[in-house]
Amino acid sequence: MSLKFQPIEASDIKMLSGYFGKRSNKTCDSMCFDSYLWREYYHVRYAVSGGEAIQWIMQENGVYHSAMPVCPQEKLPFYFKEIVKYFNEVLKMPFKIYLADEEAVEYLHLKESEEFEVTEQTDLKDYLYDAQALKTLSGRKLHKKKNHLNSFLKEYEGRYEYRALTENDMDETWEFLKKWREKKGENVEKHLDYEIRGVHEILRHCLEVPVKMAGVFIDGQLEAFTMGSYNAFEKMAIIHIEKANTQIRGLYQFINQQFLIREFPEAELVNREDDLGEEGLRHAKMSYNPVGFAKKYLVMQKNYDAKKQIGRN
Repeated sequence: MSLKFQPIEASDIKMLSGYFGKRSNKTCDSMCFDSYLWREYYHVRYAVSGGEAIQWIMQENGVYHSAMPVCPQEKLPFYFKEIVKYFNEVLKMPFKIYLADEEAVEYLHLKESEEFEVTEQTDLKDYLYDAQALKTLSGRKLHKKKNHLNSFLKEYEGRYEYRALTENDMDETWEFLKKWREKKGENVEKHLDYEIRGVHEILRHCLEVPVKMAGVFIDGQLEAFTMGSYNAFEKMAIIHIEKANTQIRGLYQFINQQFLIREFPEAELVNREDDLGEEGLRHAKMSYNPVGFAKKYLVMQKNYDAKKQIGRN
């Protein structure tokens, strides 16, 4: 087959981004950012197919898997079959896809298929929120968040500054991330260090990566940092990274609100990604009153016979 996979680099992001946002997909993977952020952890490689689709190969613990092809919806059946065939005939293994979005699974009728087993990855569903609600924090369900925000505004009046970050802020951002990571200690999931390294790479190439970044400075020191991208097809802001000094009451609420107001004024929906099955994260994300979830699925090929594939080649 003609698919030629290569590692994803910062210089590829602008080109790859042009392939995204061509069909309905409310997951955080509906834009290119996460593919680059986690490229080391999952050994991400991509191939351009037919000038209209992106195919993926990843590895985790030595096991190959893929992601849904990035292409217009009407082309999805063709390119889905293409990547399945690549796994079977080139890699000589059954096809496996992680984090398949619900819209694609339904469009391809995979749940009804006899060829694939489809399992919802319940701990990896993304949390979806009404953008206006997060911008205003109005209503009874968000009353505690509004109180935290008001406390921050009152206590730090005249001492805080929100601003979009540029390459001129990179040293301060690196120092903030270093301190944030040190406070986490050693008893954390290994993915955390890959995430920090991924953020460092994005900071190094911030002019090449279509992502928005912002920070909150208190007394001139960076105390909160966030990154996000925008899915115009869904009118959805995706918050990929949000980190703040937990000792400062209301700081998370402030940067959350201001980032949406200032950088994504047109957003109607907000994706704040998954909770990885962590109870603390789940509680925090549920406390913002999600309006829904972007479900994700594990898709595995059944009844794959390697000997038959070998005999065909």
